[in-house]
Amino acid sequence: MYMFKYVLKRLGLMLLTFTVIIVMCFVLIKLLPPIITVGANQDPLIAYKQFEARGWICNIVKQANGIYTYDTVPVFKQLGIYIKRIVTEGDFGIATTYGEYINQPVWDVFVEKLPPTILINIYSTIIGVPIGLALGIFAALKKNKWQDQVINVVIILFISVPAIVMGLLIQYFLCFKLRWFPLTMKSGFDYFTWDMFRSMLPAVLSLCLGSIAGYARYTRAELTEVLTSEFMLLARTKGLTKAQATVRHALRNSMVPIFPSILAEFVSVLSGSLIIEQMFSIPGVGRLYLNSITFQDYDFFMLLSGFYTLVGLVAGIVVDISYGFIDPRIRMGAK
Repeated sequence: MYMFKYVLKRLGLMLLTFTVIIVMCFVLIKLLPPIITVGANQDPLIAYKQFEARGWICNIVKQANGIYTYDTVPVFKQLGIYIKRIVTEGDFGIATTYGEYINQPVWDVFVEKLPPTILINIYSTIIGVPIGLALGIFAALKKNKWQDQVINVVIILFISVPAIVMGLLIQYFLCFKLRWFPLTMKSGFDYFTWDMFRSMLPAVLSLCLGSIAGYARYTRAELTEVLTSEFMLLARTKGLTKAQATVRHALRNSMVPIFPSILAEFVSVLSGSLIIEQMFSIPGVGRLYLNSITFQDYDFFMLLSGFYTLVGLVAGIVVDISYGFIDPRIRMGAK
């Protein structure tokens, strides 16, 4: 019952936070003057009428010099129109300034761009989690020995170097100099072929190296603390070998605070990496988001801002709730 109330409370807070963030994003982006793109052979009035139909501008007047003037609809009225259109029609808008996708529904483009983002982050998680955990466990078991020192140096190096710098190094040495991988992701929709996977690997490595270091450091710290705890001494006095005590008790207890972060990692695979996608020409939502800001495409910006906000909030809830299921001490403390 406590967990049910806790989940409801967290969902309510998530909804409130999501609403506040979306309203702030909408108001701030609408404070900028609209960019009305007119095609080479297009009647300017058609472009202005399109913005008027979206509920952004009104009172369009053509002046004597041929220039169109208009009034901007109040921001919160625009917000009401935007929300009503989503709720009643499922219409998230159309691209108005993003040249490549002008007049296309932003939701259709978003769905098309989502698979590459999910794939590179799933591959990154699948590679990063087991390697990071294995390195952390090995370092904890070899504490203060040369193996531990070497792993610590590598961890500090990978954590200290930003993903964008790591991406540049991978792109230069592995792609340009050694030519092990292509410089950019292969085009097309055959996502599960070897050529496509190979073209994704530079971006995957750029994302997962930092994750490997983070998991290794966290696992080493938790396991080191557990190995020196009193219940481990009790397990040894009952006749268990060091290996048995480590597998049966130390690993299980040290994984309690680590597994929620792994779950959050799996949830957040949708969010992708904005800079890495741009660097390796990954046609995903991260690259789409950056370009929507550059082109000031309102509907793209709002959809993707809502998407990233929702992914972050859901990941936070998954971490909080999973603690209650993974660690029985939290459930017992709630009673």
